[in-house]
Amino acid sequence: MRRLVLAALLLVITFGVHAAPRLLVGNKAADTVWALDRATGARLAEYATGPAPHEIAVSHDGRTAVVTTYGHQDAHHALTVIDLVDGDTRAIDLGIHGRPHGLALLANGDALVTTEASGSLLRVDIARGAVTGVAEVGDGIGHMVAVSKDGAFAYVSKIRAGTVVRVDLATMHATEERPAGAGAEGIAVAPDGGVWVTNRADDTVTVHDPDSLDTIATLPSAGFPIRVVFTPDGRHALVTNATAATLSVFDAASRRAVASVALAPKDAALQTTLLGNGPLPIGAVVDPDAPRAYVAISGADRIAVIDTRHWNVLEYWKTGREPDALALVPGEAVP
Repeated sequence: MRRLVLAALLLVITFGVHAAPRLLVGNKAADTVWALDRATGARLAEYATGPAPHEIAVSHDGRTAVVTTYGHQDAHHALTVIDLVDGDTRAIDLGIHGRPHGLALLANGDALVTTEASGSLLRVDIARGAVTGVAEVGDGIGHMVAVSKDGAFAYVSKIRAGTVVRVDLATMHATEERPAGAGAEGIAVAPDGGVWVTNRADDTVTVHDPDSLDTIATLPSAGFPIRVVFTPDGRHALVTNATAATLSVFDAASRRAVASVALAPKDAALQTTLLGNGPLPIGAVVDPDAPRAYVAISGADRIAVIDTRHWNVLEYWKTGREPDALALVPGEAVP
């Protein structure tokens, strides 16, 4: 693994001062993160993580990746931090807070992390490697987290409770909790500030007022909707449906479905995951530099590369075992 990292750095030194834009893929069953070239899907590096990497976030300068490591049979209590320039990794101990899952980075570089075992949302100083704030979000499996446009509030989806929670980041206190739908899981903030939540057991996506958390729209998305992301221009919301193996595409302004993309690769052997046997698309990201989206096909050990102009799959890239989390790394100067 170390040789792959060194090889990637050698390419940078030999051929130029900019690293290629990369796609980071968390392989849950392999306890690794791969870095893939965003143009070709070629593997550039592999990093060992803690057990069961679930979510990945990349710093604004593209030099650091933070990974939540959930644990397999036993709960894990740490984050993995990857230096994307020199390839080193380190762990941040979360103490009593186990099963870290949802993840978002704030403008100052701090991380927000949901910890299912303690029912909390943590604020973590990544540079210091220390937990600096704890918000209690309560029972109900606080799972994913998103941040308001102004960075003042966080929103946490709770799977078992079927709710969404609003946390004031200045005080680290939960200020509101409202119903979303059964199995509330994926969460993202729209360009207009609305909070979108995928409700996997209800086959719906709910849109919530960012202040009151009242539901202002409910959209159908059949087949276990599990994640939601927005295109960089804010025009479309993309929802991965895990058991249907589809991508629902919504017009973000009108909130109407405009496309559905079949994601199952026809030539890949399917393997058993935590959600059963099937293609099981989960994580998704959209490329800001090309008309592409990437979806992790967890049960097929593939990434689906999607044309966001015509909404079709262009190709599939190989990954490690059980890909889930995805994150983008821009091309950046390396000293």
